[in-house]
Amino acid sequence: MSFVLGLLAAFLLLVAAGAAFTYAYGWFVGRRYPPTGRFLEVAGCRLHYRDVEPPGGSRGTIVLLHGASSNLVESMLGLGSHLAQHYRVIAFDRPGHGWSERKGGLKAADPARQAALVAEALRRLDVRNAVVVGHSWSGTIVPHFALDHRDVTGAILILSGITTPWPGGYVGWYRRFVASWAGWLALRSLALPVTLVLRPWLKRKTYAPQPPTPGIVRKGFIPLAFRPRAYEANMQDFAVMFDAVSRQSRRYGDIRLPATVIAGECDEIVWTDLHSRSFANAVPGAQLIVMPGIGHMPQYADGRTVLAAIEALAERIAPARV
Repeated sequence: MSFVLGLLAAFLLLVAAGAAFTYAYGWFVGRRYPPTGRFLEVAGCRLHYRDVEPPGGSRGTIVLLHGASSNLVESMLGLGSHLAQHYRVIAFDRPGHGWSERKGGLKAADPARQAALVAEALRRLDVRNAVVVGHSWSGTIVPHFALDHRDVTGAILILSGITTPWPGGYVGWYRRFVASWAGWLALRSLALPVTLVLRPWLKRKTYAPQPPTPGIVRKGFIPLAFRPRAYEANMQDFAVMFDAVSRQSRRYGDIRLPATVIAGECDEIVWTDLHSRSFANAVPGAQLIVMPGIGHMPQYADGRTVLAAIEALAERIAPARV
C-alpha cells in the first residue's frame, strides 16, 4: 500500500509542478507578447484583429486567418505586411487564439461557428467582397465564407488547408477526453511541458523539407499558443475537426465564388492529395496550385507565388467593387 501511495503522491506532485509551470509560463508570455491590434466584441466574445490600410489607396480587402498554434502576428509576418502595400489587410486572431476570446467549449470550436464570428466582425468593419485567405487549420473555416457569408466574401484562397475527411480520422475518444475533467487537468498541467520539449521537432516537421524561418517563434509571437486557454482552444479545434469537415465537404459543390487552392507537394502536415486536390476537384472552377519541393509553409518557402495568387484573385473580383 505504501508503494501505491508513494506513486500517487509522486504523480500529484508532478501534476502540481506542471500546473505551476504552465501558469507561470502563460503569465510571462502574455506580458512579453502583448496585443498588437484592436478589439471588437461579437456575440459576447472579444476578437483581436489588425486592420491595415495601404498609404496610396486600396485595391480591395484581403482577410487573413491563421492556422493551428498561431496568431495574427504570424499572418502579417508571412503575408500581410507585403499585401498591405496595395490592399486593405485585416488579420484576425481566431476565437480562442492569440488575444481573441472563445466561449462555449467544443461547440465554439466548430469551424462554422468561428467563421460566423469573423464574418460578423467583418460586417461591423464595413467589409464587402473580400478575398478570404486561410492557412492550414483555417482551411476548415474558409469554405463557410463562400457558402454562408457571401455578403462579405468575393473570393477564397486555401493555403495548405484541411478540408476533407480522411480514412480512420474519427477521434471520438479524443473529443471525449478533451471535454472531460481529466483533459481539463492535463491541458493545464502536463501537456505544455511535454509540448515544449517536442517543439524543436514540431517546428522542423512543420517547415520540412525547408528549414524553419529564422526567428519565427519570437517574431511570430508563437508562444501565445502555449498559454492555458489558447492551448485548450487548439486541442478543441483538433477534437472537432474531423466531424466538421465530414459535414461541410458535402456542400463544396455549391461554392460559386472564385476559389484558389495552394499546397506544397511535400507537405508532411496536411496531405496535399487528400485535402487540396479533393477540395479543388469538388469546387466548380477552382484553381489548384501545387508547389514542387515545398512543404506546409509555402508563404515562407515561395512567398512570391502565394502573394501573386492572392493578388490575382483580388484583381479578378475587382470590377465587382463599388
